[in-house]
Amino acid sequence: VYECDIGTAGSTTMLAISLLLLGCFADEPCDFTLKGGLFQDFAPSAHYMRGALLPLLRRMGVDAEILIRKPGYVPEGKGVLEVKVKPAKDGLRPLVLTDQGKVTSVRGIALSSHLAEQEVSDRMAEECSTRLEEAGYDAEIDAVYEASASQKGADLSVWAETDSGAIIGADMAGKLGRRSEEIGRYVAGSIRDDLKTGATVDRYLADQLIPFCAVADGVSEYIMPSVTEHVETNLWLVERILSARTTLDGRRLSIEGVGDRLRH
Repeated sequence: VYECDIGTAGSTTMLAISLLLLGCFADEPCDFTLKGGLFQDFAPSAHYMRGALLPLLRRMGVDAEILIRKPGYVPEGKGVLEVKVKPAKDGLRPLVLTDQGKVTSVRGIALSSHLAEQEVSDRMAEECSTRLEEAGYDAEIDAVYEASASQKGADLSVWAETDSGAIIGADMAGKLGRRSEEIGRYVAGSIRDDLKTGATVDRYLADQLIPFCAVADGVSEYIMPSVTEHVETNLWLVERILSARTTLDGRRLSIEGVGDRLRH
């Protein structure tokens, strides 16, 4: 069991992704308790990780749970996230997603703390659902209100799943001056735009998955909405540090994992 407090507004979720990867290669199950920000800009939200990232990692053989014990927002942080990971004794399987397929469900969570009077969660959910419905997608977004956080805050996380196993998600945190409706429009627009490209993962999963694919056994392949700087940086890292072979054919990414070599 490990506990880490990364500061007033630190993003626990960025650290959590690294710990998920490390836990797969540990000698025994790991239980991490992280304290800091769970919902903020420039980092995946804890709900997004649970709804979009973790299902794909489980398909690769990652046996893990992410538990939100207490929400945390900028600037105070003070959220609590628990990450449980079991060793992947047989290694990680490659992730192959080469066909977007048809959207079968769109789900999400609209969370706000100490903002029930302003109906923030309902407003985010309703705006996002309306925009997605205009594009032909029926969304089920749970509006959640809570009062355990140390300050006011909000987040909207939504993800679409398809019959081929593709996942396209998006999230946005609240902040002073950012209206609930703006958050709803942004999240819906991100999902619609990424789906239009024929991608099999969204713009954020595209780079978050790279380290896991690089240590898998075999060749992973998926289609991204675009090649971002984060994608390019992560590819550079796995090529230099792990000597993983990567190939970009337009927006189609192939990664030859080095899992066999790591275990020997």
